[in-house]
Amino acid sequence: MSDSEPNGADSRVDAPVDEARAAAEARRYPARPIVGVGGIAFIDGKVVLIKRRFEPMAGRWSLPGGTLELGESLHEGLAREMREETGLIVEVGALVELFDRITRDDDGRVRFHYVLADYICTAVGGELRAGSDVANVVLAGVDDLARYDLTPKTTEVIARARRMS
Repeated sequence: MSDSEPNGADSRVDAPVDEARAAAEARRYPARPIVGVGGIAFIDGKVVLIKRRFEPMAGRWSLPGGTLELGESLHEGLAREMREETGLIVEVGALVELFDRITRDDDGRVRFHYVLADYICTAVGGELRAGSDVANVVLAGVDDLARYDLTPKTTEVIARARRMS
C-alpha cells in the first residue's frame, strides 16, 4: 500500500502537523490542568519567539514550549519542545516563572487550563527554524516586542528572564 495521496502528494509529509493538530484538540475542555513548559532563549541579545500554529493562541506570537509527556521531567520536556519547535538544542537553566493560564469559553466553561513553568534556556547547538507545529520563528529585539502583540504575561516573563540573565 502506498503512502501517496491520489494527487501524488506524500501523506507522510503532513503527519507531524496532523499529530500536532490532534494533540492540540485533545487539550480542549480538560478534566484537570495540563503541565506545560516554556523557554526563554536569548541569542545575540534577542529573544526567540514562535508563532503558534494551533490552539491555544493559534496565530499569536509567544515563547516556544509545550506540554510534558508522561515520564518526562520539566527540563527534559522543555529541551524536547525547544528542539521540536525551534530546531535549537538548549541547556535548561533557572525557573523564571510558574503560573497558570486558564481560558474560558463564552459559557464560562474552562476551555484550556495549563500550569506553565518558564525557564531560561541557553542555545548550545542546532539551527533556528520553525518546527512542524509552529507557523514561524524569529529572533526578536527585546526593545521591539510590542510589534509581536505578546500577552502581558509573556512580556513580563521575558523582562524578568532578561534581568536574571
